[in-house]
Amino acid sequence: MSLETILVWAVIGLIAGWLASAVVGGGYGVIGDIVVGVVGAFIGGFIFRALGAGAPFGGLAGTIFVAFIGAVVLLLLLRLIRSSTVRRA
Repeated sequence: MSLETILVWAVIGLIAGWLASAVVGGGYGVIGDIVVGVVGAFIGGFIFRALGAGAPFGGLAGTIFVAFIGAVVLLLLLRLIRSSTVRRA
């Protein structure tokens, strides 16, 4: 994996994670947003493949959109897990 590929993943992760944090609320900082966005890209890719759908538009914008959808799902799941553990304590 080249340095350019790693930087592209980081930029996509940062944008998708930041957008998802802005929509869902509760950011995790720059590094956290990158991680949320990159993990969200995998989740979004899985969701779109499972539904038999592709990104609504091509290129980098489509990749960011899929990562954004996955990041929103991830943040909602993290919020659900966090709220269930707080109630038990």
